[in-house]
Amino acid sequence: MSEYQCISCQQAQQLLSNNATLFDIRDTGSFENGHPSQAKNLNNDNIQQLLTGIDKDQNLLILCYHGNSSKSAAQYISSLGFTAVASIDGGFEAWQSLFPEDIEATK
Repeated sequence: MSEYQCISCQQAQQLLSNNATLFDIRDTGSFENGHPSQAKNLNNDNIQQLLTGIDKDQNLLILCYHGNSSKSAAQYISSLGFTAVASIDGGFEAWQSLFPEDIEATK
């Protein structure tokens, strides 16, 4: 069984400052209405494209709505051979509460 970690929003921020990649797995509309500034929207249609070329040891951070769905996504990405995958506890709700200045919209 592939492993992933569950980390806090604060731990995720520290990893982002060290070149981690942040994937937001919420639906496109929610992502466009507001997301962490460094996040890329990851979904079933673009997962192959976004993961292609990423080093298997790169820190990959997964964000969802509340921190539940991201666990399944992190498990799946880990099963593809990525070794440094983390689900962010509390999801976007916690991120927005802790870092409101980091939220941007693309709509």
